[in-house]
Amino acid sequence: MKLDVAAVAHTAADAAGDVIQRYFRLLPEVETKSDDSPVTLADQGAESAIRAVLTTYTPEFGIIGEEMGGNATGRMTWVIDPIDGTRAFITGRPIFATLIALLDDGVPVLGLIDQPITGERWLAHDGRLHFTGRHGRPGTRRIFSLADAELSCTSPDMFSPAQRGQFSNLAGTCRRVTYGGDAYAYGLLALGQIDVIAEAGLKPWDWASIVPIIEAAGGAVTDWQGRRLALDGPGEVLALGDRAQRDAAIAALNQSAA
Repeated sequence: MKLDVAAVAHTAADAAGDVIQRYFRLLPEVETKSDDSPVTLADQGAESAIRAVLTTYTPEFGIIGEEMGGNATGRMTWVIDPIDGTRAFITGRPIFATLIALLDDGVPVLGLIDQPITGERWLAHDGRLHFTGRHGRPGTRRIFSLADAELSCTSPDMFSPAQRGQFSNLAGTCRRVTYGGDAYAYGLLALGQIDVIAEAGLKPWDWASIVPIIEAAGGAVTDWQGRRLALDGPGEVLALGDRAQRDAAIAALNQSAA
């Protein structure tokens, strides 16, 4: 029987969601990691729940997770972030997400974004995107130019001074900029609500799941130079709903370096 990796991802997300819902808005104790980012019992418990499912159904696959580390030990590797947007979680805002990706020799071939409080879930595999939720339909939107684009990023604080200048160049070409959302914003891009997202300092567990989702929705994901994202890359991510705007966005980001 062929292994249904999409079903495994769904099961793992369900397990994480059960943990997260038990802690949501109950003000769990917050610890601070070495990189000054917050972590809670919900993060740790959700990752443990995901790992339990993945090791049960795919014991031969590697696992890399934000909270517990790991290694890409073979061709197939799961990459997981139990709660992307822990700051949103600890302040009771349902814009965080559980992220699960499957990499085949370093290339994301499955991506899942789950928001367990709103009940929204995006899963892309084999070039097809499935969305579960009451509002919205999967698919990015086309725009005439970046002047019509809704641009988003989690926070300007994620940028170095040089990157902040680059982002400002891009923002100057777009219609409007909104902040906040973490990985949830990428789900909204896949529903045609956001047109461009530019972020920096991302780890593989932050971006691996979004690549199949955005691409299956009709968009594109690259780094700020237009290259495919890589595990050892710089952590700069550019996501676009309209692939035709990629060159213009990259040119805007690199205007100061030209």
